[in-house]
Amino acid sequence: MHNCLTTTFWEDLRMTKASSYTAKLPDADGFYDYSPEEDAIWGELYERQMKLLAGLACREYLDGVRVLGLRPDKVPQLLDVNRRLEEATGFGVEGVPALIPPSRFYELLSRGKFPLATFLRRREHIDYIEEPDLFHEVFGHCPLLTNQSYANFVRRFGETAVQLGKGYSWHLFRIFWFTVEFGLINTPEGRRCFGAGIVSSPSETKAAMEGTACEFRPFDLMSVLRTPYRIYIVQPIYYVIDSFADLEAIIEQDIGGMIDKAKALGD
Repeated sequence: MHNCLTTTFWEDLRMTKASSYTAKLPDADGFYDYSPEEDAIWGELYERQMKLLAGLACREYLDGVRVLGLRPDKVPQLLDVNRRLEEATGFGVEGVPALIPPSRFYELLSRGKFPLATFLRRREHIDYIEEPDLFHEVFGHCPLLTNQSYANFVRRFGETAVQLGKGYSWHLFRIFWFTVEFGLINTPEGRRCFGAGIVSSPSETKAAMEGTACEFRPFDLMSVLRTPYRIYIVQPIYYVIDSFADLEAIIEQDIGGMIDKAKALGD
């Protein structure tokens, strides 16, 4: 059963929840040691999602999976993911503990580094894990960072968060939630998913792309800033963009002023 907790800032979860997982540490060469069982779990997750996402994920995401060279037989190494991302868009990744403060999260994004949890879920959590693990981070987030417009948006989002400070974080993260985590995009083939929380989760994929119990809204910045979201449940509301270039335009608006207005108007 999902905990129907309402929150305004998902990243607080990284800082405040105790984790039953321990971050893996690299050796002197930057190599992370994953066991045969972890390779098998990665492979099961990878093959299940790739089969499910055919015809449901946007082309840019699926292209990104190929650019990163993700495959089912081995847990990917951070060094390989980082190298391929830097070659594609200049973005990168950095291994972090399971729980990091929001300020650290935003600072890394502002430097063009996506923070990666280095542990992989255990088999008892193969269908659902509360906190982001390596599969969610690499399979969910990293493929689209091979798209330049998307990578520019994520970096600019981090810069904006650092500039605005803590007083704006709760509302600002709503933009991240409804795009990077649970975004949908209109394509010539129809509506497709790209958010990491959708592409890395079978229940979210089916709900967002095949379900009828959720609501789809055109992306409007003020509406997003006034929309609370809920964690630990399948999302009831999704916002849909028209292009990844639109994301760059969104984050270049007067975000601080828009948040001030959203606070005055209320949720």
